[in-house]
Amino acid sequence: MVFSTKKRFIAGVTCPKCSVMDKLQAFSEDGVDFRECVSCGFKDEMRISSSPKEVQTRVNLSKDEINQQISAVKIVDPKE
Repeated sequence: MVFSTKKRFIAGVTCPKCSVMDKLQAFSEDGVDFRECVSCGFKDEMRISSSPKEVQTRVNLSKDEINQQISAVKIVDPKE
């Protein structure tokens, strides 16, 4: 259970049925998490099984991985 039993709006989320933004509420009933649209009445169970995967950036790469990606570039003058 992630959410409380009190219904709370989820900011910036659009409804998958009516596509209206900022109308979804998240809440929990009997240990099951739900989302519900106050605009069209859409309701479904939220299944959160894992945490989001971290995006690969230069910050979370090792020095060896960064050095393998570096390559020399030769600039050619088109006038020659």
